[in-house]
Amino acid sequence: MKFGLPWPGAEVAAEAEAAGVESFCTGDFVDNDAYSLLADMVENSANAQVGTGIAYAFSRSPYAHASAIRTLHAKAPGRLFLGLGSGAHSINRDWFGVEADRPVARMRDLAGAVRAWLDAENGERVTYDGEFYRINARVQAPVLGRLDVPILFAGFNKLMVTAAVQSADGVIGHGLFTKQWWDEVVRPAETKGLAASGKESTVEHGWLITAVDDDDPERAIKDARRMVAFYLTVKTYDAYVEHHGWTDAVAALRAAFKAGDMDAFTNAVTDDMLHSITVCGTTADARSRLAERQKEGSLARDVTYFAPPSFLVSGRRREAYSRSSLGLLAD
Repeated sequence: MKFGLPWPGAEVAAEAEAAGVESFCTGDFVDNDAYSLLADMVENSANAQVGTGIAYAFSRSPYAHASAIRTLHAKAPGRLFLGLGSGAHSINRDWFGVEADRPVARMRDLAGAVRAWLDAENGERVTYDGEFYRINARVQAPVLGRLDVPILFAGFNKLMVTAAVQSADGVIGHGLFTKQWWDEVVRPAETKGLAASGKESTVEHGWLITAVDDDDPERAIKDARRMVAFYLTVKTYDAYVEHHGWTDAVAALRAAFKAGDMDAFTNAVTDDMLHSITVCGTTADARSRLAERQKEGSLARDVTYFAPPSFLVSGRRREAYSRSSLGLLAD
């Protein structure tokens, strides 16, 4: 297993690679363009794998995703991966103004269209005929050539995970994933996807909410607890909540969030939830729990990203959490 970080900036990245971090990822938000930051990652990392984890799939055309990857591949051959996420229906509708019904089918089709551009050879017409995307491009400049860049889907439920295995190269797991969710939902869906596709293996990346502070471990624990609470305000994860038996706690945190009571909101996350989802507290506590999670198989098999809490956490503190997580890699 490799360990990685969400992109912490050039200075911390150099320290991270020296400490043994082997992968960096970045994502999309209104002030955080995934491909702009991926360019920064390419320029300011030496050997680490770098990619989007994730880029909003439907906010760009297949051409736009592929051309960004082609541009950056020239400077980081063999180091890129493309992680795509469907995003919430409301975000696609209200932010991007795009259609996003039947997201699993759209993701499958998008991956095929992106792959058509990445697999395109010089001198050949680029074609793809899918349900949602169609390509018929004659590119008369010698700028193509097949690229072997893994495509991963952000897969939370079994349908998207199966699609990630069948139509892409693997899955990026959410920071909420627990042993129970990996073992009872995600990996059975991967097995189903492999059987249907005839592939022998698939790729797993996953985020791990990580907050370590030896000087103030209680603050780190609080930040981790609040990050979990923030994620669980989203009703998309109701099946996950019910699967774990956390319905009452999540109802309480959603009510507190609606009322603006941040203390009640944070404290509604139980110790069991915190223990199952995160790694936090002192370095010693976090290393112990990380070892437990490795042993129990509740981390992604290929790359796990130490993800610092971001909800109501300053950029400076996120940087500190990124640095302190490097202590988890020490022998």
